[in-house]
Amino acid sequence: MAAPENLLRGETSPYLLQHAGNPVHWRPWGKAALDEAKAANKPIMVSIGYAACHWCHVMAHESFEDRQTAELMNSLFVNIKIDREERPDIDHIYMSALHALGEQGGWPLTMFTTPDGTPFWGGTYFPPEPRWGRPSFRQVLQGVANAFHSGAEAVGQNSRALTQFLEQQAMASVSDAPGPAQLEAVAAAYLRMTDPDQGGLRGAPKFPNPPIYRLLWQNAFRTGQPEGQAALHLMLQRMSQGGIYDHLGGGYARYSTDAQWLVPHFEKMLYDNAQLLELLALAHADRPNPLYAQRAAETVGWMIRTMTAQRVYGKAAFAASEDADSEGEEGRFYVWTEAEIDALLGSASAAFKHAYDVTSTGNWEGRTILRRIAALGTQDQEADLAKARDILFQVREKRVRPGWDDKVLADWNGLAIAALARASGVFGRPAWIERARQAFDFIIARMTAAHGGVEHAWRLGRVTAAGLIEDQAAMARAAIALYEATGEASCLAAAERLANAAQSAFADGHGGFYSTAAGASDVPLTRPRTAADNATPSGNGMMAEVFARLFHLTGDAEWRARATAVLTAFAGQPDQLAGMPTLLAAADLLEAATTIVIVGPQDAATTLMQAASSSPDPATVVLRTADASLLHPGHPAFGKTPPAGQAAAYVCRRNVCGLPITDPATLSQVLRTRL
Repeated sequence: MAAPENLLRGETSPYLLQHAGNPVHWRPWGKAALDEAKAANKPIMVSIGYAACHWCHVMAHESFEDRQTAELMNSLFVNIKIDREERPDIDHIYMSALHALGEQGGWPLTMFTTPDGTPFWGGTYFPPEPRWGRPSFRQVLQGVANAFHSGAEAVGQNSRALTQFLEQQAMASVSDAPGPAQLEAVAAAYLRMTDPDQGGLRGAPKFPNPPIYRLLWQNAFRTGQPEGQAALHLMLQRMSQGGIYDHLGGGYARYSTDAQWLVPHFEKMLYDNAQLLELLALAHADRPNPLYAQRAAETVGWMIRTMTAQRVYGKAAFAASEDADSEGEEGRFYVWTEAEIDALLGSASAAFKHAYDVTSTGNWEGRTILRRIAALGTQDQEADLAKARDILFQVREKRVRPGWDDKVLADWNGLAIAALARASGVFGRPAWIERARQAFDFIIARMTAAHGGVEHAWRLGRVTAAGLIEDQAAMARAAIALYEATGEASCLAAAERLANAAQSAFADGHGGFYSTAAGASDVPLTRPRTAADNATPSGNGMMAEVFARLFHLTGDAEWRARATAVLTAFAGQPDQLAGMPTLLAAADLLEAATTIVIVGPQDAATTLMQAASSSPDPATVVLRTADASLLHPGHPAFGKTPPAGQAAAYVCRRNVCGLPITDPATLSQVLRTRL
């Protein structure tokens, strides 16, 4: 019989540790908890959230810290608490089940299952008393337990239906790889959904949706039509001046609760900022803008200053997130009153208040969320505003900070590494490459898996969750980004090693990949399998990109075959392709990438490399070699020789290379369009 106590104290996840003092007899996810439920013939209540989740904190304070509610939970259920960032595979299964039940998803996710983990009913946040037309959490607990023990037919029907749904969701659906028609249809549909005034997709809440906007951006280069580029420029400019951006400390919040990017849900996630950094770099490469350069530098500053996780032997990767709450209040760390601004800035206060929307009544619940509403001023005016921001930043640093989730996630770090590699070239910041390399080296050294790939989560000196396909794909993509930026052969070798590990441990037999590795023993029902993007790119979409890039870099047709296999494995349901922008972008990359091969002495190639690294088209691949005769015979640049004593760039498209280019300005101009 399991101990009648909370068993989360031995975990490392900051989210689980937040609940270690609850009177609920929480169990971590695993075989022991499932065995306990079977032995006691109790249903399971699975509660899933993450450390930076505001409504997770609300439900915890209202229900999980309440002794009477906890006693009810302990008597009726085996209660399992899961960190969705640590176990996104389990979260995906239960969130999919919730959607199949017709419920809107979100966190905290509350799922009720049979003793073997099969879901039969669920929801998200439940209030402590009946409210907003929703039953109280206690009513839900009693009703669900009664239904389970009375043998209610609905329990069995739901369990069977959800099991069938999840199995069908994971089945392969093979067809021809997506082509221009599918790309154009999806891009056009998303463009119709964009907000022509505020940018982003219409309505509220407003999310940045980086995978969607990266596809729109890339598709604009494919078609030569500027609408996709304009959509990204507009969104970045509105976000970067809005309240969703932290104007003092750098970095973007998760989303805006309104349609104007004013009121953020104040949590800051590594994955959002990584993807937005890459988009800032692409946008700046296309149309240089001091705003993009400043926001990129400030965001990287936040990543390095605040998001550097535990160092081991001098190296560190990046932490996962910063919370929305401090001192029990959402946004308290970030907001200001006019009186505070006046007292701190003195004579500089009036100009600052005019620039950043500071008023006596505030713009949110009587206080002010800083947002830039004034146009760019003179150099002296901007210098004065920078001094004012620094004064406020230094004072803010003395406040009680929001919670910090410092676990290292391989997939999110992979996104950050790739973004830093691209941004380093575009913004001329070589130190960013070194920070990216340090994070990469940390994960390879501390999180390598037995199958040759990487594990998913690490904290306090130990791996806490097994690797998923997203981890292999994001880290392989990061290795390629480092290789393209530096030309170091070890990075390409690492990418190939990670790609091969994914193929051997995660392949589904139909060209795509399962989320979990073969032999995973604690995944209920069926191994998840999807190419749909969420806030982050899907593992299958990124694997298709990795294989396509490896093909263009190496000329080895095996990589092309693997890329095509992933694309065809998810193309059998064309109505679902709109949810797979990363996969669609990979299809374009495979067929129409621009491969820049820079041949010649390294010293002579430096300026050409700078131009190549600043291409605004994501479907660009950069390869540097001293001698093109060392390339794979199948590579279109095999055997190319530059003019004597010089370095030259060969721009190759659809397996044909153009004449050698020795002038960086000419190369930059050629790379502005594929047409």
